[in-house]
Amino acid sequence: MQAARATAFRRGTLSPTQWFWGLIAAFFFAATIHASIVLLFRFVSFPMAAFRHGYDFSFIPSRSQRWLALVVSATSAGICEETGFRGYMQRPIEQRHGAPVAILISSLFFMALHLNKAWVTPGMVPVVFGAGVLLGLLAWSSGSLIPGMIGHIMMDIGLFAYWWTGIAGGFTTRPITETGVDRSFLIACAVFATSLLIVLLAISRLRREVLSVD
Repeated sequence: MQAARATAFRRGTLSPTQWFWGLIAAFFFAATIHASIVLLFRFVSFPMAAFRHGYDFSFIPSRSQRWLALVVSATSAGICEETGFRGYMQRPIEQRHGAPVAILISSLFFMALHLNKAWVTPGMVPVVFGAGVLLGLLAWSSGSLIPGMIGHIMMDIGLFAYWWTGIAGGFTTRPITETGVDRSFLIACAVFATSLLIVLLAISRLRREVLSVD
């Protein structure tokens, strides 16, 4: 039983090179997801009321305590979801049916878990699914849940702080149907494309490192 848990948790030691590429992947994963949300709401209006529903931190007396609650919430979500979806769900399917099938299934269940949230507008569905795919690839390529947990936590801190609670500010930019293709839109496109390419490069390097050890 302990061996099965270790396998599902992808328990192993990361080399310095794996740590390097894992942290690169984690950071740019979070950047990719946030850039994709920015781009989404340059095509359609940002539904602030839906995104803020259920995330009212105003009852917490001080700003520092709100940030603490936010970080704790993001950390617990990142650890638990990566353990559940990319560990106990994805890993056994990988062993039986291969990584593509496993990543697809874990990503679909990851998306389904979030479909009851008020912020899951039609445009957010592919964003959530895409996040699941990248996290699945990261777990598979690194042979560890740690890089994905770090990336997931970084993503969720940004989601909580900016999109869901507004502690770090709010998105007020109008869609390009109203403003036209402006500089901020082009910057968001460049950030998204660059971040995604770096994530995929890091995933490729991580997989190469795992195969070289095996």
